[in-house]
Amino acid sequence: MSALHELGVAQLAASLRAKEVSAVEVARHFLARAAAHADLGAYLATDEAVTLAQARAADQRIASGEAASLAGVPIAHKDIFVTKDFPSTAGSKMLEGYRSPFDATVVRKLAEAGAVTLGKLNCDEFAMGSSNENSAYGVVRNPWDRSRIPGGSSGGSAVAVAARLAPAATGTDTGGSIRQPASFCGITGIKPTYGRASRYGMIAYASSLDQAGPMARSAEDCALLLSAICGPDPDRDSTSLDVPAEDFTRSLGGSLEGLRIGVPKEFFAEGVAPDVRAAIDAALAQYEKLGARRVEISLPRTEMAIPVYYVIAPAEASSNLSRFDGVKFGHRAKDYGDLLEMYKRTRAEGFGLEVQRRIMVGTYVLSHGYYDAYYLQAQKIRRMIADDFQQAFRQCDVIAGPVAPSVAWKLGEHGNDPMADYLADIFTLPGSLAGLPGMSIPCGFGAGGMPVGLQLLGNYFQEAKLLNAAHAFQQATDFHRRSPEGF
Repeated sequence: MSALHELGVAQLAASLRAKEVSAVEVARHFLARAAAHADLGAYLATDEAVTLAQARAADQRIASGEAASLAGVPIAHKDIFVTKDFPSTAGSKMLEGYRSPFDATVVRKLAEAGAVTLGKLNCDEFAMGSSNENSAYGVVRNPWDRSRIPGGSSGGSAVAVAARLAPAATGTDTGGSIRQPASFCGITGIKPTYGRASRYGMIAYASSLDQAGPMARSAEDCALLLSAICGPDPDRDSTSLDVPAEDFTRSLGGSLEGLRIGVPKEFFAEGVAPDVRAAIDAALAQYEKLGARRVEISLPRTEMAIPVYYVIAPAEASSNLSRFDGVKFGHRAKDYGDLLEMYKRTRAEGFGLEVQRRIMVGTYVLSHGYYDAYYLQAQKIRRMIADDFQQAFRQCDVIAGPVAPSVAWKLGEHGNDPMADYLADIFTLPGSLAGLPGMSIPCGFGAGGMPVGLQLLGNYFQEAKLLNAAHAFQQATDFHRRSPEGF
């Protein structure tokens, strides 16, 4: 049998069910790898006693013949999901040492499917960032080149999977934070239709955009994980859709003959690096070999996605983060004269610069005299962006293009220029604003030998179609099986 860390979710689940390996053995192996590669900065918290207790319970269920679909399979969670047994910080000093009294629904559902928690993963503070340089607990390094960013905000999750420190991880995608780090680290990640996965227990950034999803090596693995994560949660999450859970593996292996792949001309305009474009063009050619048909389409409001997102998301963030004031939980300033000063000092000390920047922008666009000029207009354009997609889906079944205009850049390269980071989200933001399912799959390598991801977008509730298209590509290529040197 291959080394345990070389096995994906589906392979590990099969080996565990066949009793070829125990859940305790698997858990110990991955905990040891996480400790050995702590310099990558992927993990924020582990607890061997908790993990091994879960693994022993999984072994008992397997022995009794009552094993669920993911029994004994290890998984690590982005530190934006609250957990009873591990600290939940959202990558912020504001929540340093915070312990939740409950598990997020996504965490609970994966546990019910038998998954064993390895620990919590680093992320941009409150999921605000495209590079994982905004965490209060240090940067995360890309295992393909430690001098480069892994993408954000789910950078810790992408690195844990890419470096084989976990077979799978949870992530969240507000404006591309599953797809972009998956692309930069050469793994597979999927964001389902908004509302498919419960947001309960997910520390909120932008409530109308945040969505949980799995990150793993392959589309097959993501399909297994997504099947466990999705489902209605009406008692806890008012944005949860009343759409039953489904088996996303059911369509894997289906033919792509006649599949219409829409290629937006706006996704191939000036600004896309030549190495990225070459990898995407080669991937589209591979799809044509598999029987798919390329269709030229237009998403005319693509460029407007950045200003729209960076009005709506900070506006929602300024509201959501108002609860972090030092009163009930989290950081509280030690020295203050009165209540107002306590609020001010607590938030100045607890929030990092990027979070403070977005709170200020959000408060400004929601303020009297600016709400109509900025926030209301952004919401109108958001609807138009969603309409553009519906027009496009009359001509195609799936939309394909780059995840980002370039491969991962160097740590610190964008310095004090937040706009450079924001512009990197140009191709992921439109799908997020429309609430569509989207994924990234490895499709080649660019400058410096860095991974390039192909973005696939589907219409609402078409996750199974996306996963089948991704699986077919991965059956014909080996990009998703390649690992960084030394891992």
